[in-house]
Amino acid sequence: MNDILITNGRVIDPANRRDEIADVAIAKGKIARIGKVSGKARETIDAKGMIVCPGLIDIHVHCREPGHEEEETIATAASAAVAGGFTTILAMPNTHPPMDNETAVLYVLQRAAEANLARVLPAGCITKGREGKELAEMGMMVEAGAVAFTDDGDGVASATVMQRALQYAARLGVPLMQHCQDPELAGGVMNSGAVAVRLGLGGIAPAGEQIMLQRDLELVKRTVARYHVQHVSCAGSVEMIRAAKSAGLPVTAEASPHHLLLTDAACAEYDPNFKVNPPLRSAGDVEALRAGVADGTIDCLATDHAPHAKEEKELEFGLAPFGIISLECALGLYAKAMIDTGLLDWPGLIARMTVNPASVINRPLGRLVVGGPADVTIINPKMRWTVRVDTFRSRSRNCPFDGWELSARPVAAIVGGSIKFRL
Repeated sequence: MNDILITNGRVIDPANRRDEIADVAIAKGKIARIGKVSGKARETIDAKGMIVCPGLIDIHVHCREPGHEEEETIATAASAAVAGGFTTILAMPNTHPPMDNETAVLYVLQRAAEANLARVLPAGCITKGREGKELAEMGMMVEAGAVAFTDDGDGVASATVMQRALQYAARLGVPLMQHCQDPELAGGVMNSGAVAVRLGLGGIAPAGEQIMLQRDLELVKRTVARYHVQHVSCAGSVEMIRAAKSAGLPVTAEASPHHLLLTDAACAEYDPNFKVNPPLRSAGDVEALRAGVADGTIDCLATDHAPHAKEEKELEFGLAPFGIISLECALGLYAKAMIDTGLLDWPGLIARMTVNPASVINRPLGRLVVGGPADVTIINPKMRWTVRVDTFRSRSRNCPFDGWELSARPVAAIVGGSIKFRL
C-alpha cells in the first residue's frame, strides 16, 4: 500500500520534461509511481487544478543559528521554508560564530534533523571567521556535510585568497558562491543615484558588484572552478554573466524576489524594511534581471531570506541592518514578477526553483524520479491571497511585502515522504 497518493494534479518536472495530468504515489519515503495509479493509500490528496512538482529549493537562506536565535533558528527557518513550499534550503554561514569548521557544519545538520521539517544543508565559510584572509578548512567541512562555500555578507576582497579558494573548491567538486561587492565601494546604505541624493543617503554603486564579478570571472578562467553569483542586482552583472556563459565558463547565478519587484524608489519613505544588500536598484536593472531569468542567464531564484529583530529594523534607515525576509511568500512573488508578466510559464519558473538550484549544489534533488526522494510541492497557481507577516512562521517580520495580494501559493510540502505542511 502507498503511504500518500496525489491524484489528478498537473505534474510538472522540468528535469524530466514532464508536464501532464497524472497521479503520484509515494511509499517508504520514495516516489513509487507517476502516471495512472490505482489502489489504496493511507492518505489521498486530490490535486485537481493544482500543480504537483519536485520540492522547491532555496539556496540562499540565513537561519541565524547559532548566535542570533532571537531573529531565527534552524527550526523556525525550516518551518517557514515548508510553509513557502520549500523542501530544501541552504543555510548561509554568517552566523556567530561563523560556520567555518566541521563542528559548526555538523551542528547545523543535527539541529535540522531535530526540527524534522525541510532539509537544511550547510554552506561553509570560504575564509576563517569570514575575514577574507585565510582559507577555512574546506576539505574537512565537505567531509562533514557542507555542500558549498561562501562568505556571504562580504565578498572575498583578496584576489590571491579567492584564486586559492577556487582551486580548492574545484578539487573538492563543490561550488564557490560569492557576494560580489568591492568593500571599498560599499560605504552607502542604498543604491547610488538620484533617489539617494534626494534622500540624503549614501549610495552603493553597481560598479562595486561588477568590479568584483569581473575579477572573479578572470580567476574562474584560470581555475575552471564552479562559481555561483549570489543575489545579482544590476544590469551590468547580467551582461557579464551572459558573456561568461557564452564563453563556456562554469558560472551560475541567482536573483532574489525583491530585486525582481522593487526599485530604489521604495526607499523614499525611509522604511528600513526596504534596506537590503545589495540594494534595490533602478527600474532598468529590474528589467534586465527579469530578462536574465527568462533567458536562463540567471539560473536560480533564491530569497536571501535575512531575518532581523523588530528593534533593529525600527532604527533609522542609515543605522538599521540590511535584510529582507520572504521565504513564506516567495513563490507568489516570483509568479508576480515572471509569470504574470508573461516572461516565463510554470515549467520555466519551477525549473529555476528545483532542478537548477539542485544542480548548483550537486544534490540528487529537484526532480520526480521513481525510487528517488519523495520531496514534493503542491501549488495552487490561481489562489489569490494577501501576505500577512503577523502569520509568518519565521521569528522575524522584516518583510516589505506585507499586504501585497498574490495569485499563487503552495498548499502542501512533502519532505522524504512525510507531509510537513498543509494549508
